[in-house]
Amino acid sequence: MSVQKVQQRFTVPGLTSRKAAGGDPIVCLTSYHAHTARLIDPYVDVLLVGDSLGMVMYGMESTLGVTLDMMIAHGAAVVRGSERALVVVDMPFGTYEESPEVAFRNAARIIKETGCQAVKLEGGQSMSATIAYMH
Repeated sequence: MSVQKVQQRFTVPGLTSRKAAGGDPIVCLTSYHAHTARLIDPYVDVLLVGDSLGMVMYGMESTLGVTLDMMIAHGAAVVRGSERALVVVDMPFGTYEESPEVAFRNAARIIKETGCQAVKLEGGQSMSATIAYMH
């Protein structure tokens, strides 16, 4: 009988403590589907499902047309294709700017429906109240 070793996924606290301790650099690559995730998972700490998938996968002119449903579908595929990397899914434009409550509801949906470990939003200081609310 063979015993398969289960690899634990990287976590945000694990990567934070590694960075604070001056450990190895954190390696992050972008993936939009299970196949790429499976190929690069052994070599990266973080897999980012970026809203750039609208331009790369769908030929859009910008990321503005990317929907929450698109991010969830691709995020779930990357989670299924990976075993050890921490999977981060971008929150597309229009899904978090209205209020901290709307941002939380959409982030919760992404995490619940994809199984990802984190979400990413853009905005810097202007989004600090939303980030604090979601934390």
